[in-house]
Amino acid sequence: MDFSPALHRLSRLAPMDHAAVSALTESMGRSQHYRPRRDLVVEGRDIPSPQLILSGWAARVRILLDGRRQFLNFLLPGDVVGHYHHHSPVAPTSVITLTEVTTCVPPDWGTSPSLDEAYAVAHALDEAYLLAQIARLGRMNAMERIGDLMLELQERLAMSGLTQGASYDLPITQETLADALGLTAVHVNRMLQAARRAGDLLWSSRSMTIPDPKALSRKVGRAQVRVSSG
Repeated sequence: MDFSPALHRLSRLAPMDHAAVSALTESMGRSQHYRPRRDLVVEGRDIPSPQLILSGWAARVRILLDGRRQFLNFLLPGDVVGHYHHHSPVAPTSVITLTEVTTCVPPDWGTSPSLDEAYAVAHALDEAYLLAQIARLGRMNAMERIGDLMLELQERLAMSGLTQGASYDLPITQETLADALGLTAVHVNRMLQAARRAGDLLWSSRSMTIPDPKALSRKVGRAQVRVSSG
């Protein structure tokens, strides 16, 4: 199985030295595979070890008492789950697989300076994406929410080498997208049709195409997330 997207993303966050690449390669050799709709971590329970997403899509989710759910953010190849510095960390949210997912336990902090730097930048990006989600849900209209999230996913997947020109794989349902954006699936479908007519978004066969990302960014007022690694 090709785990290069995860290594590609970490290498974009900080140049990997030989020790980092060797440690990551060794960790990837002890990978675990999960089917869709499986728990990686469960809210309120101890996190036994961090996990590096090697392939597939997962998501942080809160499920309410009546079954309603809110996807807080998506987790893509190269993202790290549950990487905390304190002892006996407890999961603040559940993390579930949306597709088939492969993970591994990443090398520890202190393995190499470059890997530590990549972890630090990844943590900063994770915070930035969560803050972007708050802004989407709090102040954007339905069309802006969809466009902003699609642009974010394109940026993140490009860091892992998982885009094809203006397109990328989008292996989620409109219902999942609705649960991520605080909308109904019917309204999401209506907005996607409007975006297609406007030439902003083309979603078909589990693939998303953004013909003009700069124009869409101007429409939704999106600034590209940038985090300096120093």
